[in-house]
Amino acid sequence: MTTGTSEHSEQQETARAIRVLIVDDQMLLRQSFQRLLDLESGIAVVGVAGNGEEALTRIAELERGGALPDVVLMDIRMPVMDGVQATEQIGERWPDVRVLILTTFDDQEYVFRGIRAGAKGYLLKDSSAAELLDAIRVVYAGGSPLQPSVAAKLVAHLAQPDTSATAQRSGASGSAAALPVGEELTDREREILGYIARGASNREIGEALFITEGTVKNHVSNILGKLALRDRTQAALWAREHGLG
Repeated sequence: MTTGTSEHSEQQETARAIRVLIVDDQMLLRQSFQRLLDLESGIAVVGVAGNGEEALTRIAELERGGALPDVVLMDIRMPVMDGVQATEQIGERWPDVRVLILTTFDDQEYVFRGIRAGAKGYLLKDSSAAELLDAIRVVYAGGSPLQPSVAAKLVAHLAQPDTSATAQRSGASGSAAALPVGEELTDREREILGYIARGASNREIGEALFITEGTVKNHVSNILGKLALRDRTQAALWAREHGLG
């Protein structure tokens, strides 16, 4: 009897809907996104907010209720507190909550600030409904979806030799800038980096390479350590910058 209950609980957890918080200062857009997500099986909108400050308050309320959002759809330009500031604070206070930036702005400066703040993915609001739904699932699974136009801007920014980002990545042994195109990476690590650059989750990488998800996680940890990178998003950018994506 106990075993049956345990299996049922595990099945419920596996089937649990992805909890999404929508943050946008335009009410019509919030309502449109909510209607779209409410129609999708496996995704549940757990709240909405009109700016970054409201988003932090709402997440704290959800935390007290024992159900943090899994993914936050975050606009960038908002009053009171913008999406970049909110993303930074979410990363500090709730590291398990993943932020997917969704905005009309594809300006290089906004893109770079958003990713530096800790966002796990970046989509423009002219994306299709299918692209948005797929991005939510990819972010939830641990991937880092980036539209090609967005990725190109980030790579261009990181390639500038006089930017602060490049300066931070140089001067230390083992840093991304110091590595000659991944020379210190094993063939398997370079292969996995290519999958990360294409937004694949650990599970998807494991299935493609016929290795366990745990093995993939170990390889990812080694990659981040060797390249002195913070997370999968930075790894994806590094891979694209060096022709591995």
